[in-house]
Amino acid sequence: MIGSVIRILAAFAAAFFTGKAVSRLKLPSILGWLIAGMVLGPHGVNLLDNALLNSGPYTAMTHIFECAVGLMIGTELVWKRIRKSGKSIIITTLTQSLGTFIVVSAVFGVVFRLCGISLYLAFIFGSIALATAPAPALSIVKEFKTSGPVTSTLIPMAALDDMVGVVVFFTTISVVSGTISGQGIPAYLIPVVMVFPLAIGAVTGLPAGLLLKKHRPLRSTLLILIAMILLTTALGAICNTYIMPRPVLNFMLMGMSFSTVFANMVSEDRLSEIMYEFGPILGVSIILIILGLGAPLDYHLIMGAGLFTAVYIAARAFGKYFGAWFGASITGSPKTVRNYLGLTLLPHSGVSLVFTGISASALSAAAPENAQIIQGTIAAAAVINEIIAVVAAKKGFEWAGELGKGD
Repeated sequence: MIGSVIRILAAFAAAFFTGKAVSRLKLPSILGWLIAGMVLGPHGVNLLDNALLNSGPYTAMTHIFECAVGLMIGTELVWKRIRKSGKSIIITTLTQSLGTFIVVSAVFGVVFRLCGISLYLAFIFGSIALATAPAPALSIVKEFKTSGPVTSTLIPMAALDDMVGVVVFFTTISVVSGTISGQGIPAYLIPVVMVFPLAIGAVTGLPAGLLLKKHRPLRSTLLILIAMILLTTALGAICNTYIMPRPVLNFMLMGMSFSTVFANMVSEDRLSEIMYEFGPILGVSIILIILGLGAPLDYHLIMGAGLFTAVYIAARAFGKYFGAWFGASITGSPKTVRNYLGLTLLPHSGVSLVFTGISASALSAAAPENAQIIQGTIAAAAVINEIIAVVAAKKGFEWAGELGKGD
Protein backbone atom coordinates (compact mmCIF):
# COMPACT_ATOMS: atom_id res chain seq x y z
CA MET A 1 0.00 0.00 0.00
CA ILE A 2 2.74 2.45 0.97
CA GLY A 3 4.65 1.52 -2.19
CA SER A 4 1.58 2.30 -4.33
CA VAL A 5 1.16 5.70 -2.67
CA ILE A 6 4.83 6.51 -3.31
CA ARG A 7 4.50 5.52 -6.97
CA ILE A 8 1.38 7.67 -7.41
CA LEU A 9 3.09 10.65 -5.76
CA ALA A 10 6.17 10.17 -7.95
CA ALA A 11 3.96 9.97 -11.06
CA PHE A 12 2.10 13.10 -9.99
CA ALA A 13 5.37 15.00 -9.51
CA ALA A 14 6.62 13.84 -12.92
CA ALA A 15 3.36 14.91 -14.56
CA PHE A 16 3.40 18.28 -12.80
CA PHE A 17 6.92 19.16 -13.92
CA THR A 18 6.37 17.78 -17.43
CA GLY A 19 3.32 20.01 -17.67
CA LYS A 20 5.42 23.00 -16.58
CA ALA A 21 8.02 22.19 -19.22
CA VAL A 22 5.37 21.85 -21.96
CA SER A 23 3.73 25.14 -20.92
CA ARG A 24 7.02 26.93 -21.59
CA LEU A 25 6.52 25.93 -25.24
CA LYS A 26 3.17 27.80 -25.18
CA LEU A 27 1.30 24.49 -25.21
CA PRO A 28 -1.32 23.36 -22.66
CA SER A 29 0.12 21.67 -19.56
CA ILE A 30 -2.36 18.84 -20.07
CA LEU A 31 -0.25 17.66 -23.01
CA GLY A 32 2.61 17.13 -20.58
CA TRP A 33 0.36 15.31 -18.12
CA LEU A 34 -0.86 12.97 -20.88
CA ILE A 35 2.67 12.28 -22.10
CA ALA A 36 3.80 11.60 -18.53
CA GLY A 37 0.92 9.16 -18.10
CA MET A 38 1.80 7.27 -21.28
CA VAL A 39 5.52 7.11 -20.42
CA LEU A 40 4.91 6.03 -16.82
CA GLY A 41 2.07 3.62 -17.64
CA PRO A 42 2.05 -0.12 -18.41
CA HIS A 43 3.24 0.46 -21.99
CA GLY A 44 6.15 2.64 -20.85
CA VAL A 45 8.39 2.35 -17.80
CA ASN A 46 5.54 0.65 -15.89
CA LEU A 47 5.69 2.85 -12.78
CA LEU A 48 1.88 2.87 -12.96
CA ASP A 49 1.42 -0.79 -13.81
CA ASN A 50 -1.81 -2.64 -14.56
CA ALA A 51 -1.99 -4.07 -11.04
CA LEU A 52 -1.99 -0.56 -9.59
CA LEU A 53 -4.36 0.94 -12.19
CA ASN A 54 -6.89 -1.89 -11.66
CA SER A 55 -6.62 -1.96 -7.87
CA GLY A 56 -9.56 -1.05 -5.68
CA PRO A 57 -7.82 1.83 -3.82
CA TYR A 58 -6.65 3.45 -7.07
CA THR A 59 -10.12 3.13 -8.60
CA ALA A 60 -11.68 4.67 -5.48
CA MET A 61 -9.17 7.53 -5.57
CA THR A 62 -9.94 8.14 -9.24
CA HIS A 63 -13.67 8.27 -8.57
CA ILE A 64 -13.14 10.83 -5.79
CA PHE A 65 -11.13 13.09 -8.08
CA GLU A 66 -13.62 12.65 -10.93
CA CYS A 67 -16.35 13.76 -8.55
CA ALA A 68 -14.21 16.74 -7.53
CA VAL A 69 -13.61 17.77 -11.16
CA GLY A 70 -17.39 17.67 -11.66
CA LEU A 71 -17.57 20.76 -9.45
CA MET A 72 -16.02 22.77 -12.24
CA ILE A 73 -19.07 22.01 -14.38
CA GLY A 74 -21.81 22.14 -11.76
CA THR A 75 -20.79 25.46 -10.23
CA GLU A 76 -21.28 27.07 -13.65
CA LEU A 77 -24.84 25.73 -13.92
CA VAL A 78 -26.36 28.53 -11.87
CA TRP A 79 -29.87 29.12 -13.14
CA LYS A 80 -29.48 32.90 -13.29
CA ARG A 81 -26.54 32.52 -15.66
CA ILE A 82 -27.81 29.83 -18.01
CA ARG A 83 -31.53 30.59 -18.43
CA LYS A 84 -30.86 32.95 -21.34
CA SER A 85 -28.69 30.53 -23.28
CA GLY A 86 -30.06 27.20 -22.06
CA LYS A 87 -32.08 26.50 -25.21
CA SER A 88 -29.19 27.16 -27.59
CA ILE A 89 -26.84 25.00 -25.49
CA ILE A 90 -29.27 22.07 -25.56
CA ILE A 91 -29.85 22.36 -29.32
CA THR A 92 -26.12 22.68 -30.07
CA THR A 93 -25.35 19.70 -27.83
CA LEU A 94 -27.80 17.57 -29.79
CA THR A 95 -26.57 18.70 -33.22
CA GLN A 96 -22.89 18.13 -32.47
CA SER A 97 -23.34 14.83 -30.63
CA LEU A 98 -25.97 13.25 -32.87
CA GLY A 99 -24.29 14.78 -35.92
CA THR A 100 -21.07 12.99 -34.96
CA PHE A 101 -22.94 9.72 -34.49
CA ILE A 102 -24.52 10.04 -37.95
CA VAL A 103 -21.30 11.07 -39.74
CA VAL A 104 -19.06 8.40 -38.17
CA SER A 105 -21.71 5.67 -38.62
CA ALA A 106 -22.27 6.62 -42.26
CA VAL A 107 -18.57 6.82 -43.12
CA PHE A 108 -17.77 3.48 -41.50
CA GLY A 109 -20.88 1.98 -43.05
CA VAL A 110 -19.28 2.59 -46.45
CA VAL A 111 -15.78 1.55 -45.33
CA PHE A 112 -16.95 -1.68 -43.69
CA ARG A 113 -19.17 -2.53 -46.63
CA LEU A 114 -16.17 -2.25 -48.96
CA CYS A 115 -14.02 -4.30 -46.56
CA GLY A 116 -16.64 -7.01 -46.01
CA ILE A 117 -16.94 -6.27 -42.26
CA SER A 118 -20.21 -6.44 -40.30
CA LEU A 119 -22.15 -3.20 -40.75
CA TYR A 120 -23.36 -3.10 -37.15
CA LEU A 121 -19.78 -2.18 -36.17
CA ALA A 122 -20.29 1.17 -37.93
CA PHE A 123 -23.04 2.10 -35.47
CA ILE A 124 -20.91 1.05 -32.51
CA PHE A 125 -18.10 3.27 -33.80
CA GLY A 126 -20.58 6.13 -34.18
CA SER A 127 -21.93 5.67 -30.65
CA ILE A 128 -18.40 5.69 -29.18
CA ALA A 129 -17.35 8.72 -31.25
CA LEU A 130 -20.07 11.11 -30.12
CA ALA A 131 -18.88 11.24 -26.49
CA THR A 132 -16.60 14.06 -25.37
CA ALA A 133 -14.11 13.82 -22.50
CA PRO A 134 -14.68 17.02 -20.50
CA ALA A 135 -11.57 16.93 -18.29
CA PRO A 136 -9.00 17.95 -20.97
CA ALA A 137 -10.99 20.99 -22.13
CA LEU A 138 -11.79 21.97 -18.54
CA SER A 139 -8.11 21.81 -17.64
CA ILE A 140 -7.39 24.31 -20.43
CA VAL A 141 -10.19 26.55 -19.13
CA LYS A 142 -8.58 26.49 -15.69
CA GLU A 143 -4.96 26.83 -16.78
CA PHE A 144 -5.47 29.68 -19.24
CA LYS A 145 -8.34 31.33 -17.31
CA THR A 146 -10.62 31.43 -20.34
CA SER A 147 -13.86 33.34 -20.30
CA GLY A 148 -16.38 34.27 -22.97
CA PRO A 149 -19.16 32.79 -25.13
CA VAL A 150 -17.22 29.64 -26.09
CA THR A 151 -16.26 28.88 -22.48
CA SER A 152 -19.75 29.56 -21.13
CA THR A 153 -21.22 27.27 -23.81
CA LEU A 154 -18.67 24.49 -23.42
CA ILE A 155 -18.86 24.01 -19.64
CA PRO A 156 -22.57 23.10 -19.34
CA MET A 157 -22.36 21.27 -22.66
CA ALA A 158 -19.72 18.96 -21.17
CA ALA A 159 -22.34 17.54 -18.82
CA LEU A 160 -25.16 17.38 -21.38
CA ASP A 161 -22.89 15.74 -23.95
CA ASP A 162 -22.10 12.92 -21.51
CA MET A 163 -25.82 12.31 -20.97
CA VAL A 164 -26.55 12.11 -24.70
CA GLY A 165 -23.51 9.86 -25.15
CA VAL A 166 -24.69 7.45 -22.46
CA VAL A 167 -28.18 7.16 -23.96
CA VAL A 168 -27.00 6.67 -27.57
CA PHE A 169 -24.17 4.26 -26.69
CA PHE A 170 -26.14 1.98 -24.39
CA THR A 171 -29.10 1.95 -26.77
CA THR A 172 -26.81 0.99 -29.65
CA ILE A 173 -24.82 -1.67 -27.81
CA SER A 174 -27.99 -3.13 -26.34
CA VAL A 175 -29.59 -3.53 -29.77
CA VAL A 176 -26.42 -4.88 -31.38
CA SER A 177 -25.51 -7.36 -28.63
CA GLY A 178 -29.11 -8.51 -28.41
CA THR A 179 -29.20 -9.10 -32.17
CA ILE A 180 -25.95 -11.04 -32.51
CA SER A 181 -25.99 -12.97 -29.24
CA GLY A 182 -29.55 -12.76 -27.94
CA GLN A 183 -28.29 -11.23 -24.69
CA GLY A 184 -28.61 -7.47 -24.95
CA ILE A 185 -27.95 -5.05 -22.13
CA PRO A 186 -31.19 -4.62 -20.13
CA ALA A 187 -33.27 -1.70 -21.43
CA TYR A 188 -33.75 -0.30 -17.92
CA LEU A 189 -29.99 0.27 -17.66
CA ILE A 190 -30.06 3.09 -20.21
CA PRO A 191 -32.08 5.68 -18.22
CA VAL A 192 -30.64 4.40 -14.94
CA VAL A 193 -27.06 5.08 -16.02
CA MET A 194 -28.02 8.67 -16.85
CA VAL A 195 -30.41 9.45 -13.97
CA PHE A 196 -28.72 7.59 -11.11
CA PRO A 197 -25.58 9.81 -10.95
CA LEU A 198 -27.73 12.94 -11.05
CA ALA A 199 -29.95 11.66 -8.25
CA ILE A 200 -26.99 10.71 -6.05
CA GLY A 201 -25.44 14.14 -6.51
CA ALA A 202 -28.72 15.91 -5.77
CA VAL A 203 -29.20 13.94 -2.55
CA THR A 204 -25.84 15.08 -1.17
CA GLY A 205 -25.96 18.54 -2.76
CA LEU A 206 -28.97 19.63 -0.71
CA PRO A 207 -27.39 19.25 2.76
CA ALA A 208 -24.14 20.64 1.35
CA GLY A 209 -25.96 23.77 0.25
CA LEU A 210 -27.54 24.22 3.67
CA LEU A 211 -24.14 23.88 5.35
CA LEU A 212 -22.22 26.07 2.88
CA LYS A 213 -24.67 28.99 2.73
CA LYS A 214 -23.21 30.45 5.89
CA HIS A 215 -19.82 32.14 5.71
CA ARG A 216 -17.31 30.01 7.55
CA PRO A 217 -13.53 29.93 8.06
CA LEU A 218 -11.45 28.46 5.24
CA ARG A 219 -10.74 25.20 7.05
CA SER A 220 -14.40 24.58 7.94
CA THR A 221 -15.57 25.30 4.39
CA LEU A 222 -13.03 22.93 2.87
CA LEU A 223 -13.75 20.19 5.39
CA ILE A 224 -17.50 20.37 4.68
CA LEU A 225 -16.94 20.33 0.92
CA ILE A 226 -14.43 17.47 1.03
CA ALA A 227 -16.66 15.45 3.37
CA MET A 228 -19.65 15.84 1.04
CA ILE A 229 -17.56 14.90 -2.01
CA LEU A 230 -16.42 11.76 -0.20
CA LEU A 231 -20.02 10.97 0.77
CA THR A 232 -21.18 11.45 -2.84
CA THR A 233 -18.42 9.17 -4.10
CA ALA A 234 -19.18 6.54 -1.47
CA LEU A 235 -22.88 6.45 -2.39
CA GLY A 236 -21.93 6.15 -6.05
CA ALA A 237 -19.51 3.31 -5.32
CA ILE A 238 -22.16 1.43 -3.32
CA CYS A 239 -24.68 1.77 -6.16
CA ASN A 240 -22.03 0.77 -8.73
CA THR A 241 -21.11 -2.35 -6.75
CA TYR A 242 -24.38 -3.61 -5.34
CA ILE A 243 -27.14 -2.23 -7.57
CA MET A 244 -25.75 -1.91 -11.10
CA PRO A 245 -25.08 -5.10 -13.10
CA ARG A 246 -21.70 -3.60 -14.05
CA PRO A 247 -19.80 -0.50 -12.77
CA VAL A 248 -20.82 2.10 -15.35
CA LEU A 249 -21.95 5.10 -13.28
CA ASN A 250 -20.25 8.39 -14.14
CA PHE A 251 -18.71 10.00 -11.05
CA MET A 252 -18.06 13.29 -12.79
CA LEU A 253 -21.81 13.57 -13.38
CA MET A 254 -22.34 12.94 -9.66
CA GLY A 255 -19.98 15.78 -8.82
CA MET A 256 -21.67 17.99 -11.38
CA SER A 257 -25.15 17.31 -9.95
CA PHE A 258 -23.92 17.71 -6.36
CA SER A 259 -22.32 21.09 -7.07
CA THR A 260 -25.20 22.32 -9.23
CA VAL A 261 -27.57 21.89 -6.31
CA PHE A 262 -25.46 23.71 -3.73
CA ALA A 263 -24.34 26.37 -6.27
CA ASN A 264 -27.97 27.41 -6.72
CA MET A 265 -28.50 27.59 -2.94
CA VAL A 266 -25.65 29.94 -2.01
CA SER A 267 -25.01 33.54 -3.02
CA GLU A 268 -22.72 34.23 -5.99
CA ASP A 269 -20.15 35.86 -3.71
CA ARG A 270 -20.16 32.83 -1.42
CA LEU A 271 -19.88 30.48 -4.42
CA SER A 272 -16.86 32.38 -5.72
CA GLU A 273 -15.31 32.20 -2.26
CA ILE A 274 -15.90 28.45 -2.02
CA MET A 275 -14.42 27.68 -5.44
CA TYR A 276 -11.43 29.96 -4.82
CA GLU A 277 -10.66 28.03 -1.65
CA PHE A 278 -11.22 24.71 -3.44
CA GLY A 279 -8.99 25.75 -6.37
CA PRO A 280 -5.76 23.98 -5.32
CA ILE A 281 -7.62 20.71 -4.69
CA LEU A 282 -9.34 21.03 -8.06
CA GLY A 283 -5.97 21.58 -9.75
CA VAL A 284 -4.50 18.43 -8.19
CA SER A 285 -7.63 16.48 -9.12
CA ILE A 286 -7.39 17.48 -12.78
CA ILE A 287 -3.72 16.50 -13.02
CA LEU A 288 -4.36 13.08 -11.49
CA ILE A 289 -7.38 12.45 -13.74
CA ILE A 290 -5.42 13.35 -16.89
CA LEU A 291 -2.47 11.26 -15.67
CA GLY A 292 -4.89 8.34 -15.29
CA LEU A 293 -6.28 8.94 -18.78
CA GLY A 294 -2.81 8.84 -20.26
CA ALA A 295 -1.50 5.79 -18.40
CA PRO A 296 -3.49 3.10 -20.32
CA LEU A 297 -2.65 4.67 -23.70
CA ASP A 298 -0.06 2.75 -25.71
CA TYR A 299 2.06 5.30 -27.58
CA HIS A 300 3.50 2.46 -29.69
CA LEU A 301 0.12 2.37 -31.44
CA ILE A 302 0.96 5.68 -33.13
CA MET A 303 3.36 3.85 -35.44
CA GLY A 304 0.91 1.04 -36.09
CA ALA A 305 -2.20 3.15 -36.68
CA GLY A 306 -3.98 2.14 -39.87
CA LEU A 307 -6.77 3.26 -42.16
CA PHE A 308 -9.58 2.71 -39.67
CA THR A 309 -7.87 4.90 -37.08
CA ALA A 310 -7.29 7.74 -39.55
CA VAL A 311 -10.88 7.54 -40.80
CA TYR A 312 -12.23 7.50 -37.24
CA ILE A 313 -10.28 10.60 -36.16
CA ALA A 314 -11.18 12.55 -39.29
CA ALA A 315 -14.88 11.58 -39.33
CA ARG A 316 -15.30 12.35 -35.63
CA ALA A 317 -13.60 15.74 -35.98
CA PHE A 318 -15.82 16.58 -38.97
CA GLY A 319 -18.98 15.59 -37.08
CA LYS A 320 -18.04 17.51 -33.93
CA TYR A 321 -16.96 20.69 -35.69
CA PHE A 322 -19.75 21.03 -38.21
CA GLY A 323 -22.39 19.69 -35.82
CA ALA A 324 -21.44 22.43 -33.36
CA TRP A 325 -21.31 25.00 -36.17
CA PHE A 326 -24.77 24.04 -37.39
CA GLY A 327 -26.33 24.11 -33.91
CA ALA A 328 -24.74 27.44 -33.06
CA SER A 329 -25.86 28.90 -36.40
CA ILE A 330 -29.53 27.96 -36.13
CA THR A 331 -29.71 29.24 -32.53
CA GLY A 332 -28.10 32.57 -33.34
CA SER A 333 -25.09 32.02 -31.09
CA PRO A 334 -22.12 34.42 -31.30
CA LYS A 335 -19.75 34.07 -34.23
CA THR A 336 -16.93 32.82 -32.01
CA VAL A 337 -19.14 29.95 -30.79
CA ARG A 338 -20.03 29.00 -34.37
CA ASN A 339 -16.41 29.04 -35.52
CA TYR A 340 -14.47 27.66 -32.56
CA LEU A 341 -16.70 25.64 -30.22
CA GLY A 342 -16.19 22.50 -32.30
CA LEU A 343 -12.43 22.61 -31.72
CA THR A 344 -12.90 22.51 -27.95
CA LEU A 345 -15.07 19.38 -28.25
CA LEU A 346 -12.40 17.15 -29.82
CA PRO A 347 -10.89 15.60 -26.60
CA HIS A 348 -12.21 12.07 -26.32
CA SER A 349 -9.99 9.44 -24.71
CA GLY A 350 -11.42 8.71 -21.25
CA VAL A 351 -15.03 8.14 -22.30
CA SER A 352 -14.06 6.39 -25.52
CA LEU A 353 -11.93 3.82 -23.69
CA VAL A 354 -14.74 3.02 -21.24
CA PHE A 355 -17.23 2.55 -24.09
CA THR A 356 -14.66 0.52 -26.03
CA GLY A 357 -14.19 -1.86 -23.11
CA ILE A 358 -17.94 -2.39 -22.78
CA SER A 359 -18.31 -2.94 -26.54
CA ALA A 360 -15.44 -5.45 -26.68
CA SER A 361 -16.89 -7.32 -23.71
CA ALA A 362 -20.32 -7.48 -25.36
CA LEU A 363 -18.88 -8.82 -28.64
CA SER A 364 -16.04 -11.00 -27.32
CA ALA A 365 -18.03 -14.24 -27.29
CA ALA A 366 -20.17 -13.87 -30.42
CA ALA A 367 -17.75 -11.91 -32.64
CA PRO A 368 -14.20 -11.80 -31.21
CA GLU A 369 -12.72 -10.57 -34.50
CA ASN A 370 -14.99 -7.49 -34.40
CA ALA A 371 -14.13 -6.89 -30.76
CA GLN A 372 -10.45 -6.74 -31.79
CA ILE A 373 -11.23 -4.22 -34.55
CA ILE A 374 -12.94 -1.93 -32.02
CA GLN A 375 -10.16 -2.22 -29.45
CA GLY A 376 -7.32 -1.68 -31.92
CA THR A 377 -8.93 1.23 -33.75
CA ILE A 378 -10.18 3.20 -30.74
CA ALA A 379 -7.04 2.60 -28.67
CA ALA A 380 -4.80 3.98 -31.42
CA ALA A 381 -7.22 6.83 -32.10
CA ALA A 382 -7.29 7.71 -28.41
CA VAL A 383 -3.53 8.26 -28.36
CA ILE A 384 -3.28 10.24 -31.60
CA ASN A 385 -6.53 12.19 -31.24
CA GLU A 386 -5.80 13.29 -27.69
CA ILE A 387 -2.49 14.91 -28.64
CA ILE A 388 -4.08 16.68 -31.61
CA ALA A 389 -7.27 17.55 -29.72
CA VAL A 390 -5.54 19.25 -26.79
CA VAL A 391 -3.65 21.59 -29.13
CA ALA A 392 -6.80 22.22 -31.20
CA ALA A 393 -8.88 22.98 -28.10
CA LYS A 394 -6.32 25.52 -26.88
CA LYS A 395 -6.27 27.13 -30.32
CA GLY A 396 -10.07 27.29 -30.30
CA PHE A 397 -10.05 29.35 -27.11
CA GLU A 398 -7.16 31.46 -28.42
CA TRP A 399 -8.84 32.27 -31.74
CA ALA A 400 -12.05 33.06 -29.90
CA GLY A 401 -10.11 35.66 -27.90
CA GLU A 402 -10.96 34.09 -24.54
CA LEU A 403 -7.51 33.27 -23.11
CA GLY A 404 -6.75 35.14 -19.89
CA LYS A 405 -10.20 36.73 -19.69
CA GLY A 406 -11.40 34.81 -16.61
CA ASP A 407 -10.71 35.20 -12.91
